[in-house]
Amino acid sequence: MADPRAEAERLATNAVDVLPEGALAEQLELARPLRVKLGIDPTTPDIHLGHTVVLSKLREFQDAGHVVVLIIGDFTARVGDPSGRTAERPVLSDEEISANAATYQEQAFKVLDRDRTEVRFNSEWLEMGSGELLGLLSRATVARLLERDIFERRIEADEPISALELIYPLLQGYDSVAIDADVELGGTDQKFNLLFGRDIQTAYGKPPQSIITMPLLIGTDGAQKMSKSLGNYVGVTDVPEEMFGRLMSIPDDLMPDYFRLLLSADVPDAEPNQAKRELGRRVVERFHDRAAAEAAEEHFDRLHVRHELPEEIEEATVAANGPVHLPALLAELFGLSRSEARRLIEQGGVRIDDRVVDGGELDLPLDGLDGAVVQVGKRRHKRLRVER
Repeated sequence: MADPRAEAERLATNAVDVLPEGALAEQLELARPLRVKLGIDPTTPDIHLGHTVVLSKLREFQDAGHVVVLIIGDFTARVGDPSGRTAERPVLSDEEISANAATYQEQAFKVLDRDRTEVRFNSEWLEMGSGELLGLLSRATVARLLERDIFERRIEADEPISALELIYPLLQGYDSVAIDADVELGGTDQKFNLLFGRDIQTAYGKPPQSIITMPLLIGTDGAQKMSKSLGNYVGVTDVPEEMFGRLMSIPDDLMPDYFRLLLSADVPDAEPNQAKRELGRRVVERFHDRAAAEAAEEHFDRLHVRHELPEEIEEATVAANGPVHLPALLAELFGLSRSEARRLIEQGGVRIDDRVVDGGELDLPLDGLDGAVVQVGKRRHKRLRVER
C-alpha cells in the first residue's frame, strides 16, 4: 500500500490549495476509496481546455482507485454561480440546460473513464420541499455568505446581489451532503464554495470534505481566464485544424502553464515557435489522434507559412437576387452576429479571394462572387456558389 502522505503529495501536484493542511493524507489512511466530487453547471454547451485542468486531476484520483462523482448541476444552473462575475448570470431555459448537460457529459468522458464515473444530477436532491429548503437556509448566516470576495466587491461598487446568487454556496454545499463527498475539486475561483461545503456537511452531521483547487488556465488572449463568452478558448471538440491554430496563437509566456497543466510536462528546450508546435501536436493528438495532429500542422503551414488556401473548402450557396449584404452573409456563413461581422470588416479581418474587404464595402455585386473564397480571420473559409 502506498504511503498516504506520499500519495497525498502526488495527488496535490499542480494544485493551488489542498485544505485543510494534512486532511487529504489522513483521509487516504482510511484505506478505502474516497468519494471525489466535481460539480459542473451546464451553462454553455461546450467544455474547453480550461475545464480539462480540473477534469484531469479528477482522472488522477480515478486512476488511483477512488470513486469519481461528476455532478451535473442541472438545478444550480438555474440559479447561476456568481464566481468571478460582476453581474448576475442570465437564466437558461430547461431545454438549454438539458441539451448542455448531455453535451457536457460526452465531452467530460474525453478525459474521464466513462465506466468508472458516477454521474449525478443535482436536481435529484435539490428539487426539495419548502420545509427542507428552509432547513437548508437555516444552516448559514448572511454575514458568512457576504464574506465572499465577489460580494464584497459588488457591495463596494454599489452593484446588486440577488438572493438566488446568495444561496448558491448552500446549494453546492448540499451536493456534498447528498453524495457523501470526501474530497471536492474546483478552480481557484471556487475556493469559497468548496470551503463552505465543509460548513454545510458539518451542519448536517457529516464528516467535512477536504478541498483541492486547481489553477485557472489563461485563455489564448493571454489576459483573462479561458472562457467561451470571451472567445479566448480552445474547445475539446474543436476540429484539429482549429485546435492547432488557436494554440499557435497563445502568447509565449503562457507556454509553461499550458505544458504543465494540459500535458504534465515541461516546455521543450526549443525556440518558442517550435515549442508551440509541439504543444499543438500533443494537445490535438490527445483529443483526436496522431494523424489528425500531423494534418492540422500541415493545414497551419499551408495557410500561415505558405499562404495557400486550404485543400478542402466548404461551399455555400448565395441566391442570385441582387447585391449581397456582406454582414448578413457573414452572419449566415460563420454564425456571427451582424454587429460582429461589421466590426471584422472594419478591422480588415474579412477577405474575398485574398483581397481585404474595404470597411465601406457592405453591399457586394453578384458579378465575380461565384467560386470566390470568403475568409474570416485566419482560419475560416467558405467558397461561394451563386444559385442562378
